[in-house]
Amino acid sequence: MPITEFLQKNAELYGDEIALVEINPDVKETRRVTWKEYDLIEVGAAEEFRREITWSAFDEKANRCANLLISRGIKKDDKVGILLMNGIDWLPIYFGILKTGALAVPLNYRYASDEISYCLDLADVTALFFGPEFIGRVEAALSGIPRVKLMFYVGDDCPKFAENYLHLAANFTSARPKIDLTDDDFAAIYFSSGTTGFPKAILHKHRSLVHACLVEQNHHGQTHDDVFLCIPPLYHTGAKMHWFGSLLVGSRAVLLKGTSPEWILRVASQEKCSIVWLLVPWAQDILDAIDRGDVDLSDYDLSRWRLMHIGAQPVPPSLITRWMKIFPNHQYDTNYGLSESIGPGCVHLGVENINKVGAIGVPGYGWEVKIVDDKGETVKKGDVGELAVKGPGVMTCYYRDEKATNEVLHDGWLFTGDMAMQDEDGFYFLVDRKKDVIITGGENIYPVQIEDFLRADEAIKDVAVIGLPHHRLGEIAAAVIELKPGYECTEEDINEFCSDLPRYKRPRRIIFANVPRNPTGKIEKPKLRRMYGTEALVAAQTKG
Repeated sequence: MPITEFLQKNAELYGDEIALVEINPDVKETRRVTWKEYDLIEVGAAEEFRREITWSAFDEKANRCANLLISRGIKKDDKVGILLMNGIDWLPIYFGILKTGALAVPLNYRYASDEISYCLDLADVTALFFGPEFIGRVEAALSGIPRVKLMFYVGDDCPKFAENYLHLAANFTSARPKIDLTDDDFAAIYFSSGTTGFPKAILHKHRSLVHACLVEQNHHGQTHDDVFLCIPPLYHTGAKMHWFGSLLVGSRAVLLKGTSPEWILRVASQEKCSIVWLLVPWAQDILDAIDRGDVDLSDYDLSRWRLMHIGAQPVPPSLITRWMKIFPNHQYDTNYGLSESIGPGCVHLGVENINKVGAIGVPGYGWEVKIVDDKGETVKKGDVGELAVKGPGVMTCYYRDEKATNEVLHDGWLFTGDMAMQDEDGFYFLVDRKKDVIITGGENIYPVQIEDFLRADEAIKDVAVIGLPHHRLGEIAAAVIELKPGYECTEEDINEFCSDLPRYKRPRRIIFANVPRNPTGKIEKPKLRRMYGTEALVAAQTKG
């Protein structure tokens, strides 16, 4: 069964009930917009403090999107990109693409123009939806990608090189397109990346997406009465696949544009949210704000909030200990996954296993897990090896990359590149990563990209970028810089040089020291992490 049938079922069963709510703290207007008004008002006025749509409106919007695309020649197995900030249009566009039989290709909204261009080309994208934040980057990216013929702009003041999607879609029928789909049809391409920083295109079928729905609902017990607060970006598998539990049962979701403690608590209170998925920095910020007295919990009605869960990065046990002291009635879960395994849930702690905080958990619903040595043989409990997972959510392949696919897929098993061990009770713990990817605030940073950038500075002889523990972000990027003889350079000089990098990629710590390399010329990053990681870990634990 294709995942689009869940949306159609909800429209039939719960048509007049609210499906999605968008809340934008940066906009002060509070006038409520209904579905019919939303199609007719000026596009600029649609950006309001609070918007909502019903399940029937959600399905209608997806159908209009699909019928527009079909009229423009989009057909089964075509690729359609999405480059949008979170908002009430994101998911209807996603499902509209799926209803045509085409593949949805969400793009990271942090991508620079060259990364956008690379991903559009790699995934064979022929049409693109994009928002006002990306006009300049998209225009620059498309100069080398003639394949992208259709450009749909979602917002006000449409640029000349695109068409205004909201105005166009309003003129198309909301009837469901007659496209036959099965769970064996391809559904989406998501992007990941290796240590080189070059994104890989991860191909999934409808069966993978459907399995994500089943996994999420099985793990967290969503019912039709739950309200899910969704804050992370929808381009990522994590946010969307957690929302899939709401899709399965037809429950409401709230899309919050903002991560401040005050707004998270305020929206959880006002919208009567029962499930909130946080990243480590946001949970840390909430606890710190409470400790400082910046927010007073008595100002909020959080009585319906039953579950807080975290994913996307390692979770400090001290954080959860603090959380449970302040919110003793909350259930807690952590989820491990990769975009290659359709996001979170192939391993999860389980709300009943709070005593095992620190572990990533046990095999998720419908998943198998093992730890293997370099020969692919299963190791005994207590030994460290590479984590491998198997289940209906494993990707089909890396699109257009047979070599990379063969490196990670073996007899249905996905080799994750993460090093782990299993304790005597059967719980899995992450130990280290084979890859040097740094996860800061839930976002991946690829050291080679920063190293290559820094090496352009004439004062730098060598550089190594490593991840160091951080009490709020989980990890930060630290640059170990070896200067050329006779050159002088300060931390301020390096920070100024890095100002052209996206903010999240800039090193947060600068260390002037020799960069050790082994006899084959490879940087000894484990040695650097041992040298500088201990003091960072002590600082992180002290602040945590």
